[in-house]
Amino acid sequence: MRVFVTGASGHVGSAVIPELLRAGHQVVGLARSDRSAAALRSAGAQVHRGDLDDLDGLATAAAAADGVIHLAFKHDAMFAGDFDSAVAADLRAIDALGDALAGTGKPLVATSGTMLLAFAGLEDAATEADVMDAGPRIDAENAVVALAERGVRSSVVRLAPSVHSTLDHNGFIPTLISLARSKGVAAYVGGGANRWPAVHTLDAARLYRLALESAPAGSRLHAVDDQGVPFREITEAIGRGLNLPVTGIPSTQADAHFGFLSGHAAADNPSSSTLTRDLLGWKPVQPGLIDDLAEGHYFEISVTHAA
Repeated sequence: MRVFVTGASGHVGSAVIPELLRAGHQVVGLARSDRSAAALRSAGAQVHRGDLDDLDGLATAAAAADGVIHLAFKHDAMFAGDFDSAVAADLRAIDALGDALAGTGKPLVATSGTMLLAFAGLEDAATEADVMDAGPRIDAENAVVALAERGVRSSVVRLAPSVHSTLDHNGFIPTLISLARSKGVAAYVGGGANRWPAVHTLDAARLYRLALESAPAGSRLHAVDDQGVPFREITEAIGRGLNLPVTGIPSTQADAHFGFLSGHAAADNPSSSTLTRDLLGWKPVQPGLIDDLAEGHYFEISVTHAA
């Protein structure tokens, strides 16, 4: 299968490309810079130059492919505080990709997050069957699922908030580590009992491939291994890795300490992937989050967007 991948040179994309190539697929990756293009060629992929704002280019590349995996998101805008524009650009890109694939029966695998469900007031662990009517990124997720009615074998992979591995240089875990370094303390909110699900990057990449190959139209899938790691345990692992004190802070201090991550740092988001595993035969095999943090590689990484 000839697969067009947006976000191909990013964190998850850098694992998805070799996963696809090993399975015998051809890959065309979207690249917005010379550096990204070189990385894609080095990985064995072809290059389509452009970005998420080049809607005609996205449609052309999608129409020429046998399937699309949409990973790209304007994380730079999000980390700069312009979340609304990043969300709007994502929705426009999905509309362009969907229009190009309408009526073909080809697969489109897009990306969302389990953390969206943390604010839905669920009493139990979030499942693939849980949906929300509207909201930032939720509108994009719902638009992808709706493409099933237009002849697209569409699916959405909801990523856990922690997608962790040696490939993760700019995600939530590196950001928490950078915050702890800059503040001199690793912190959690309240008692830190709120839970984050997690998945290893390589396990997530395999799920994207399985979704591309066989997910039924209109599927919602959960890339979740650890169903819910208490945030205090994550913080304690960071404290051990940096040899820094660990402390709880009141919710009134969360904004000052965590910045744009304050809501996420206090969110309780236990999430199940039972339906995904049963549907696609997906089984995570890589280390869990706490074991991955114990390997030490995260503490050699620095990020620049921490608040």
